[in-house]
Amino acid sequence: ANIAHGCNSVRATKLALRLGDITVTEAGFGADLGAEKFFDIKCRSAGLSPDAVVLVSTIRALKMHGGVAREELDREIVEAVAAGCSNLARHISNLKSYGVPVVVAINRFDADSDAEVARVREVASGLGSTAIDCTHWANGGAGTEDLANHVVEMIESEPSQFETLYDSEKPHWEKKLTIATRMYGAEDITAEKKVLDQNQQYQDSGFGNLPICVAKTQYSFSTDPNLKGAPSGHHIPIREVRLSAGAGFLVFVCGEIMTMPGLPRVPAADKIHIDDAGLIQGLF
Repeated sequence: ANIAHGCNSVRATKLALRLGDITVTEAGFGADLGAEKFFDIKCRSAGLSPDAVVLVSTIRALKMHGGVAREELDREIVEAVAAGCSNLARHISNLKSYGVPVVVAINRFDADSDAEVARVREVASGLGSTAIDCTHWANGGAGTEDLANHVVEMIESEPSQFETLYDSEKPHWEKKLTIATRMYGAEDITAEKKVLDQNQQYQDSGFGNLPICVAKTQYSFSTDPNLKGAPSGHHIPIREVRLSAGAGFLVFVCGEIMTMPGLPRVPAADKIHIDDAGLIQGLF
């Protein structure tokens, strides 16, 4: 989700919608990236209108956003969770701006304390959402029954008023500025003249109505992966604009981001096979 649209195909989602009462689909990591692209690219192009959002968070991630070093994340530090919840709060606010009800799923691990979880619940409640303790890491599906029941109840009791973040007819630059200011808390977007000219060329060549796909670090609302929490007032530097005409969007490459994932030379699938006993080998 940090370099592409970050979600499965429209065909797959529409097939699932015909096969069940409720369809759950993943929108890629980072609600400012995966969810924003799911809403503004996929839902727009497919005519989808989601009923609810499950925002997944971990105590470890919140502590990191609260300034805790990686090697200290397993210690109980409630004040760091409280500080890191500024990041969670912005994600909740961002998602609600689309008119869709939001529930927070706390992906809980053994080192997470009751006090830390309670702090997350308090923050979510203050923003009009519910945070639910999920233990599927240890208990499988049984660990998310409370979440599943809440989602069904939320869908039935809180009708979605879904709307996209920007109009298709707005100029590319205005669309990107809207994403930067409303999703990232930025003050402005910046670019060199060659990037501005590149953008204008696409704007004038019949691609003006395409949505924007942002390539940006997933570790921060800014383009600096070390800037944690919920920064505001920063600038988003755009270093390149790329046309993905077949996919149906324009990519804005922001900050220092590698757009080619670090995949191995030999894919893991090469090691997967069925042995003489009919058992699958090579999955681990």
